[in-house]
Amino acid sequence: KKGNWDQAHRIVQDEGDANSAWVHAYLHRVEGDLGNAGYWYRQAGQPVAKDTLEAEWERIVATLLAQRG
Repeated sequence: KKGNWDQAHRIVQDEGDANSAWVHAYLHRVEGDLGNAGYWYRQAGQPVAKDTLEAEWERIVATLLAQRG
């Protein structure tokens, strides 16, 4: 979210869990690569986001924080 797309992409690209796939999908959506984003949404088990990038980011953060307990 801090604007370093390349670093964020490298981090999630090497992870195999659903949460990383969701962030990966989001990053491709930010990039405008919706086809690749669709693949990563499927890997994450998430529907393709239709709302704003900001709204999706807030949803991702809220979900990840809730999982931490």
